Amino acid sequence: MADNKAKRRGTDSKLIALLEPYEVRYWSKKLKVTPAKLKYAVKKVGHSARKVEAYIKLQKHKARDKALIALSQPYEVRYWSKKFKITPAKLKAAVKAAGHSSKKVAAYLAKKRTTKRKKK
Repeated sequence: MADNKAKRRGTDSKLIALLEPYEVRYWSKKLKVTPAKLKYAVKKVGHSARKVEAYIKLQKHKARDKALIALSQPYEVRYWSKKFKITPAKLKAAVKAAGHSSKKVAAYLAKKRTTKRKKK
């Protein structure tokens, strides 16, 4: 069992026991995730704290990458050009002006469209 209260060190501290609410709170706070995300990660990779931590770190990295526009990758340029309905050249100019964040580029393009409409 992952949670033997008689054991203070060793394998017990390396495992996450989802049946114990205090452990769920502790690991959620330590890994900076919600209890639901912690439970999902444990079900995905097992009770090992090291594996769960690596899985959560990987998921956070993937989520962060989805919000950035990588101009060095042709498939990303195609994807974001299609999403924003602009040419790749305009996308590159927008990224240069606003940065690599997709939210900032979207705001920049929206602002640019509204100023263009006002001029007409």
